[in-house]
Amino acid sequence: MNIFQIFSDIEKIDGDATERLSFYSRRYFLRKGTKAATAAALPLALASVTQEAFAQSTEVQEVLNFALTLEYLEDEFYKKALSSSLSFGGDRSVFEQISKHEDAHVKLLKSALGSAAVAKPSMFKFEEVFPGVFSDYQTFLIVSQAFEDTGVRAYKGQAPKLYKQAVLTTALQIHAVEARHAAEVRRIREGRVWITKNEPDGAPAAVYAGEENVVQKVDVTKLGPGFSDIVVSEAFDEPLTKEQVLAIVSPLIVM
Repeated sequence: MNIFQIFSDIEKIDGDATERLSFYSRRYFLRKGTKAATAAALPLALASVTQEAFAQSTEVQEVLNFALTLEYLEDEFYKKALSSSLSFGGDRSVFEQISKHEDAHVKLLKSALGSAAVAKPSMFKFEEVFPGVFSDYQTFLIVSQAFEDTGVRAYKGQAPKLYKQAVLTTALQIHAVEARHAAEVRRIREGRVWITKNEPDGAPAAVYAGEENVVQKVDVTKLGPGFSDIVVSEAFDEPLTKEQVLAIVSPLIVM
């Protein structure tokens, strides 16, 4: 870990961080010169300063809280499913692992936001919106796929707001894992592991709105033979705006 690079990244977000970091400056660490002193001081210093740095940017804070709300949703969804009587067959270990990932995402985002973190919604209406989701395995898989695909597209939609922010790396790390979750659920459903055009495949159509796009600056279908609209739509995942994501998940959330 390059602690001086981390401090530099934090200072890019929060110009006032320099003063707060001065106590932990290069000179301080070199003067102390003991691993024990560094190890003891570092976590507290980073926690304090990173939370203040993130708090400096209202837009970054809003993006992280938006992501946290989605992670609360996914985390609760898998915990409820795993504690229900739903039969996963031989797939239970897959969803236990996904549940652990979602729990880790929640804890990381809450840690980054500190006191600015939004509270977990008071209730989730999974069964009201998707009847049978915790008793019928195929229904559960469809909803799981919808949540994972929504998560992937949601993180992508917020990425431009995190440009040149240190937290972008963390967001992309979570985004990649959510994409693997989506592919794994699709594999279990014995379907294609990528999104084909805007085919909902049983999930709410809004989750796949715009995925039929074939224009990436240029019309990719015209770049060579074999580039059908199906192939091109599968080759590029499209983002969802915050408003589109909220329209999908809001019926499930009671704040």
